[in-house]
Amino acid sequence: MNDYAKFSFVVPDEMVGQRVDKVLAQLCEGHSRSAIQSWIKEGLVLLDDEIPAQKDKVFGGESLELAVPQISQGEWQAQEMPLDIVHEDDAMLVLCKPAGLVVHPGAGNPDGTLLNGLLFHYPELRSLARAGIVHRLDKDTSGLMVVAKTELARLGLIEQLVDHSLAREYLALVNGRVISGGSVEEPIARDKHDRRKMAVNMMGKEAITHYRVADRFRNHTLLQVNLETGRTHQIRVHMNHIGFQLVGDPVYGRRLAIAGDCSAALEQQLRSFQRQALHATRIAYRHPVTGETQQWQRDLPTDMQALVDACREDNR
Repeated sequence: MNDYAKFSFVVPDEMVGQRVDKVLAQLCEGHSRSAIQSWIKEGLVLLDDEIPAQKDKVFGGESLELAVPQISQGEWQAQEMPLDIVHEDDAMLVLCKPAGLVVHPGAGNPDGTLLNGLLFHYPELRSLARAGIVHRLDKDTSGLMVVAKTELARLGLIEQLVDHSLAREYLALVNGRVISGGSVEEPIARDKHDRRKMAVNMMGKEAITHYRVADRFRNHTLLQVNLETGRTHQIRVHMNHIGFQLVGDPVYGRRLAIAGDCSAALEQQLRSFQRQALHATRIAYRHPVTGETQQWQRDLPTDMQALVDACREDNR
């Protein structure tokens, strides 16, 4: 049974413009470029938490992760935690991640992640890269994710992520009144001055976000957001770029803004809401084994629904 050695790098600025396979060959000595190209195709490489194509070029400063197959005892620990399973079959599962749960172990989060919980409930996932996790949600974003249970399913889901055919829809509560729907087509790269952040940058990767108004309140708007691409923090960066930051966003949001005539109930909700108001509400894909089109939906979690309800009441 294969386990995986994990390597993490930060792309040096002097490698800007080079292909990701060439960069990895230089950073990860002892592994051939052909092997690295094969691992990229298998989804074993992440560039800023996204699965790249081997021809993708780096901007400099990105995080680069590689999982190298090897026969050894894995380091990840299985840890008991509840999982909200929406759908499950022999090949894959769909789950709803709560806000506050990190998806994958990393710096500052060695355990207590979704991956650790998956290994407790599905020990067989240890044989798959990242325990079958093929995409992520930010720690404080809630909502739907797909997880592969077999290597065939993992490769099939990765293919859909790469060609953008795996559809993801979000609900986002933003500050301000959005007049109408639209699209943001601005490339995104790692922020040169703050590695926690991403930023619109003409040298970055293509990023396309579509949004429409789901509900409009006095000082806030509930948006339905669809991703055509899946860049790190894409919705948060694009909404900030057009001046409608997500409520509660600790990284891209502005200082808490409360209108002078805001109701007491809404003010309380705004002050107590300590995460970005973002929920992955719908996911659709071709089943990687049967080819059947499947889609699943999950309503807003309690905390975000209470915030939206308070906005709605304040609107009256």
